[in-house]
Amino acid sequence: MTDETAVRTALQAQRIELPSWAFGNTGTRFKVFAQPGVPRTPQEKVADAAQVHRYTGVAPSVAVHIPWDKVADYPAFAAYASDHGVRIGTVNANVFQDDDYRLGSVCNPDPAVRRKALDHLLECVDIMDATGSADLKLWFADGTNYPGQDDIRARQDRLAEALAAVYQRLAPQQRLILEYKLFEPSFYTTDVPDWGTAYAHCLTLGGRAKVCVDTGHHAPGTNIEFIVAILVRAGKLGAFDFNSRFYADDDLMVGAADPFQLFRILHEVALGGGFAAEAGISFMLDQCHNIEPKIPAQIRSVLNVQEATAKALLVDTAALAAAQQAGDVLGANAVLMDAYSTDVRPLLAGVREEMGLDPDPLAAYQRSGYADKIVADRIGGTQASWGS
Repeated sequence: MTDETAVRTALQAQRIELPSWAFGNTGTRFKVFAQPGVPRTPQEKVADAAQVHRYTGVAPSVAVHIPWDKVADYPAFAAYASDHGVRIGTVNANVFQDDDYRLGSVCNPDPAVRRKALDHLLECVDIMDATGSADLKLWFADGTNYPGQDDIRARQDRLAEALAAVYQRLAPQQRLILEYKLFEPSFYTTDVPDWGTAYAHCLTLGGRAKVCVDTGHHAPGTNIEFIVAILVRAGKLGAFDFNSRFYADDDLMVGAADPFQLFRILHEVALGGGFAAEAGISFMLDQCHNIEPKIPAQIRSVLNVQEATAKALLVDTAALAAAQQAGDVLGANAVLMDAYSTDVRPLLAGVREEMGLDPDPLAAYQRSGYADKIVADRIGGTQASWGS
């Protein structure tokens, strides 16, 4: 039997990081769709993120993206976040939007371009120092489109050199989180295309280099929970970028396309002790809300992660282990399915009440009037969007 008190304690301790860019205007490759009340500054993004934490109680940090969230005074920015009840979390670098990066950033054959990219990564570490952030997350769009375009091994050497320089610059309490992506924008080779490549580089760098698993960055049919189990076992899972997809990197709300997959992933996290603070796994959302309102979509996403987590924690691991040891295939599967089929909404409502929160975060937010207030107040200026 599962100890429900322990489950409640774990759910209260859960932390989910929000991405600042989820609160700006986003869209498809063809059109960015504007919404009224969208933030115009990094501070307004933080203020909106604070609303998600206010009603869920488990989203106390905001990941930033540089230069999209560049400000003149980073200590003041961190203080602003603190005044709103949240903190600055992961710093995400951007070496994929400048014209200079057409043939890559740190893997570019031009040493001047590589130097520019490395300088930006080191600038991001400076920002970590100024804001108190512990994690630097790196994703590279680097790759090639055609056979023979560049030397594949040489590009890996350039990547390793840049990562080593950044890793050496980190403070002892800071980590490098390396993200991978199967394809796009490069279609012949991608320089960090899979968990194995990311793991190999992190293994060489050292103990404070970890892998980020973005749930949308895999080929159809990939068993993501297997990857998670391997990385947790190796102590190299540093972070998640949670989202959902039907086809490729759709960046839809987590749990929207396949909530059972999300449950299976979090089950492996639970088995490996990944919800413990000492495991150091960051559970971050990485989503774009093109047609739905931003703040409610982030709240809904947090609730989706909470529900999948609650089900994963309710798995009767003793019964599961017994069935597995006995070779009881159907019995073992039934243990998992029993947990997944549990309606955990009453449990989570009770947990929120114990935390002094409204049991229905979405309804509480809608009653607050905040959505109407930001539409009325945020008149003029330039709304935050992709690239700003």
